[in-house]
Amino acid sequence: MSNIAQYLFNRVRSQPDAIAMSCGEIQLHYGELADRIRRLAAAMRTQAALAQGDRVVLCMENRAEFLELLFACWTAGLCAVPVNAKLHPREVVHIVRDCAARAIFTSESLIDGLAAEVHGLSPAPFMSVVGSQAYQRLLQAAPMPCETVAAHDTAWIFYTSGTTGSPKGAMLSHRNLSFMSLAYHADMDRIEPGHTKLHAAPLSHGSGLYALPHLFAGGHQVVLPGFDPQEVLEGFDRYRDVTIFAAPTMVTRLVQAAGSTAHAPGLRMMYYGGGPMYVSDLVKALDLFGPRLAQLFGQGESPMTITALSRADHEGDRSPSHLERLGSCGIARTGVEVRVVDDEGIELPVGGIGEVVTRSDCVMAGYWNNPDATARALRDGWLWTGDVGSMDERGYLTLRDRSKDMIISGGTNIYPREIEEVLLRHPGVLECSVVGRPHPDWGEEVIAFVVRRAGHDLSPALLDELCLSQIARFKRPKSYRFTESLPKNNYGKVLKTELRQWLAKENPHA
Repeated sequence: MSNIAQYLFNRVRSQPDAIAMSCGEIQLHYGELADRIRRLAAAMRTQAALAQGDRVVLCMENRAEFLELLFACWTAGLCAVPVNAKLHPREVVHIVRDCAARAIFTSESLIDGLAAEVHGLSPAPFMSVVGSQAYQRLLQAAPMPCETVAAHDTAWIFYTSGTTGSPKGAMLSHRNLSFMSLAYHADMDRIEPGHTKLHAAPLSHGSGLYALPHLFAGGHQVVLPGFDPQEVLEGFDRYRDVTIFAAPTMVTRLVQAAGSTAHAPGLRMMYYGGGPMYVSDLVKALDLFGPRLAQLFGQGESPMTITALSRADHEGDRSPSHLERLGSCGIARTGVEVRVVDDEGIELPVGGIGEVVTRSDCVMAGYWNNPDATARALRDGWLWTGDVGSMDERGYLTLRDRSKDMIISGGTNIYPREIEEVLLRHPGVLECSVVGRPHPDWGEEVIAFVVRRAGHDLSPALLDELCLSQIARFKRPKSYRFTESLPKNNYGKVLKTELRQWLAKENPHA
């Protein structure tokens, strides 16, 4: 079986009347969901005139239509391109151009901004607003059977920014997603019909990826419009056997919202990832929710599947060895090889610090239309993650550092050069450098160091206006530091380590 959608249709045969998805007032049983998927797939091929392999951008807030459109793409033999709804319309349209998307499905709140940016593209992509009357007409199409595809055909293009600031599309095949789903059942949890997957994080990323193993096993998808700590805690009371994905910042906010005690009777597992989880914060979460947490280390290039720190690994007596284990990101997933290597790719001995590389059937085929980036990331079948870590004698991987420039804020990767390039468009900016500063709630916040050009006036408000016109709001610097010069080495490279030291002196607790 090659088409990932067929796994869902197999589940539909065995439990058509079981609840598949709830979102607000919308509730769909598996049979109803399958029917809508098949009709949307047929409409994509006929009314939208899409051909097998065409790319379809899905850009919307969390809502029920995301999952049915995702599976409709696969049923029709198309490639889904989920996009973060918080991106600036120009950033979204850059992705549309890069992957030559032939269709865009979006929400009413985003359509105006996207339509203005899409204007002039040739050929013009088919556009549809979910929930509209036109969208309802798509559901009137006669249902189609699941298209036959090859296991290596691209199913999902996961766009992730590179250190150059240019988004890169990791090509994930049907085989990759199948392996990811099977590895979930092997390592994370055994899902059974009726278990609940609560979606509070964006469906376009980690939460949506792990909707797949839950749907294939007959789970109930509960889609929340966004992350509201109180609403999530209420979900732990309302539903049974609840699994939820949470970025570390979401975990800490849930701890704060729960207060001194958290009964959370329905919580089965909270898996976290996407950024560093400080051990002190993790201990607080364990004290409150018990050993129902699990950590994932993965990337868009190897979706959710490199290493894991299991629920059992979280149990312990808070001894030094236990706390050291909590500071790791666990062991290699089933069927996954993980090594720590030097610059030549030679595996380092236990405790050696080097780059983390991985190899498995989950690793992407490469970056869409970007052979140079693919060659840098994939070498002899291994994915070079850009993360620096070490492995202990038991095989537990600890990340010691990330790619030098990357900032992780609220579980989202932010790449400084992208912001720097926008700031340098202002005629008053001579030089600039962007770094991350530790933040108690978000993990890191974006700080920009700016050198003024002689004869120009600059203010944070002017630079904010420029950033907000070009990039997503969450990437905007939270503070600007105007300085006479930037520290550099003998080769003229800006010393970002020194900039971080400047910030640490301002805030000795950072």
